[in-house]
Amino acid sequence: MRIARFSIEGNVAFGVVEGDESTENGPVLDIIKGHPFAEFERSGQRIPLSKVRLLPPVLPNKVVAIGRNYAEHAAELGNEVPEVPVAFFKPSTAVAGPGDPIVYPSFSSELHHEAELAVVIGRMCREVPRERVKDVILGYTCANDVTARDVQQREKQWARAKGFDTSCPLGPWIETELDPADVAISCTVNGELRQQGRTGAMLRSVEDLIVHITEAMTLLPGDVVLTGTPAGVGPLNVGDEVAVTIEGIGTLTNKVIKRG
Repeated sequence: MRIARFSIEGNVAFGVVEGDESTENGPVLDIIKGHPFAEFERSGQRIPLSKVRLLPPVLPNKVVAIGRNYAEHAAELGNEVPEVPVAFFKPSTAVAGPGDPIVYPSFSSELHHEAELAVVIGRMCREVPRERVKDVILGYTCANDVTARDVQQREKQWARAKGFDTSCPLGPWIETELDPADVAISCTVNGELRQQGRTGAMLRSVEDLIVHITEAMTLLPGDVVLTGTPAGVGPLNVGDEVAVTIEGIGTLTNKVIKRG
């Protein structure tokens, strides 16, 4: 099931995405009653997807991201594979939706894309045992861990480099039935393939990461976990269109703009 968050005529709601571009009239949204973090009913009221604005599929309390979870990516930046997962935060203000601009930060001159599988948490949880991880996950979406690489290298602590406004595009929707063990993930910039990998190459699985993170903190419904990026990260410039595609989910597209 694909669950999208959207706005239409000033109203915000969640809906189940039905059909695709091959459908005669294109995909539609069946508006749901309530929100997807509890049992819900479909209203039967359908709206063409083309008539709405897709929003970030969730507004997380926090985004917990994992660095260097693919060996080839660690190597391309001259880093060793860490003995334990490297976790960092992106604030809620970093989140952007599909089609939203990525605003090039004024304090950086080297912006990079990082295509990632994102895990959306469905229920409050802490100290989750491995066998219960699936029970706390609502689904998965595409993410771009946009990084000011020069700032990351200069400041060592990653808060500004990875936490600036619009540095965490998410979308286009949540896929609730994905098996994340080995799906293709790619990134293009202006149609040129930059990153191509599979989640099967992750050093720590989704289960490993949720167990590790919840040893230390409570995750809330709507929180997001970023699982790391495959090799091929590279520069973004003002005017570029960057697209993250994950098999079984879809494509998240954003354009880089100059800070106004």
